[in-house]
Amino acid sequence: MALIVQKYGGTSVGTPERIRNVAARVARFVARGDRVVVVVSAMSGETNRLLALAREIQSQPDPRELDVVLSTGEQVTMGLLCMALQAAGVDARSYTGGQARILTDDAFNKARISSIDGVAIRRDLEAGRVVVVAGFQGVDAAGNITTLGRGGSDTTGVALAAALQADECQIYTDVDGVYTTDPRIVGEARKLDCITFEEMLEMASLGSKVLQIRSVEFAGKYKVKLRVLSSFEEAGEGTLITVEEGRNMEEPIISGIAFNRDEAKLTVLGVPDCPGIAYQILGAVADANIDVDMIIQNVGHDGATDFSFTVNRSEFDKTKAVLESVCEHIGAREIQGDNKVCKVSAVGVGMRSHPGVASQMFRALAEEGINIRMISTSEIKISVVLDEKYLELAVRALHRAFRLEAA
Repeated sequence: MALIVQKYGGTSVGTPERIRNVAARVARFVARGDRVVVVVSAMSGETNRLLALAREIQSQPDPRELDVVLSTGEQVTMGLLCMALQAAGVDARSYTGGQARILTDDAFNKARISSIDGVAIRRDLEAGRVVVVAGFQGVDAAGNITTLGRGGSDTTGVALAAALQADECQIYTDVDGVYTTDPRIVGEARKLDCITFEEMLEMASLGSKVLQIRSVEFAGKYKVKLRVLSSFEEAGEGTLITVEEGRNMEEPIISGIAFNRDEAKLTVLGVPDCPGIAYQILGAVADANIDVDMIIQNVGHDGATDFSFTVNRSEFDKTKAVLESVCEHIGAREIQGDNKVCKVSAVGVGMRSHPGVASQMFRALAEEGINIRMISTSEIKISVVLDEKYLELAVRALHRAFRLEAA
């Protein structure tokens, strides 16, 4: 008898019929003797609808009140799923994030989980009930409702699996696993049977939409057995996200090509080339709760240098406004920005033992006439910033260059 945490995304619970299908799937696990905790997202499109409503009332919604509004989407789903389970003869009980004692910090809209008290959930599981938890939400120390940011239901699922010491966390979505790249761009993209936590973490951070990055961090930290499956197919093992041990480190060199369209690049020109200048720039950006991605500082000349970095495109205007005040304070010459860029990355643990990956990647891009704007590397990934118009061409070229369709 296994303890399984299952998470269902918005498309998986997008209609009453789909909710009944989820209930039927859960009932089959219960029938074979498993104990099941289900984490649900809001129905497809519901979070966007609620956000639009909030913005009709207030152009910049109050963060606390916005979390109150947005959290209702998941609560509707959890109640409907419990009803569907009960109609199928399965005893079920719903929990909001607060009722599940998912405690977070007080960073509204971007809260991070600090602890989970699973006593009540365990009590219901021992009584033979299915527990259905609203994803994406928790409460802070003062009892305020908080949300975890877009994709936060994945994080809820993995965090609950860790807290309950579940045998497996299954993420059900509209795809049947993790692919070498987006099949909508590369028709020959191949589903991976397994991928390491490191690789999945890189792919999630680089734009892969299959899993939310914090959920992968949780899974890796607490060694949660994590599997991605389709909620629309009965057969198939999906993709197992696992530790590196036991995998062949020699092949393949590259596991996948990830990309992100939602990038923006900012450059501060004529920055004084002196100690502490990077902190003055990025410290102000961090204080504004803006996440910075790639960072490049040019070689200094005549006491000055240029400083470039990327942020999410949605925060481009906010970041530029922050930099304008910083620019005046530090005596920089000007700020340049471009919100029509993208990021494309090659990811694979095989890079550790294979030289020449970067040259192969850059050659493939050069042969297509694609200019590279920025480069960033880690032990298992190489990322480049390109003009947005080249994104699909670059992804296809790199997928072909590393022969991922045949790996």
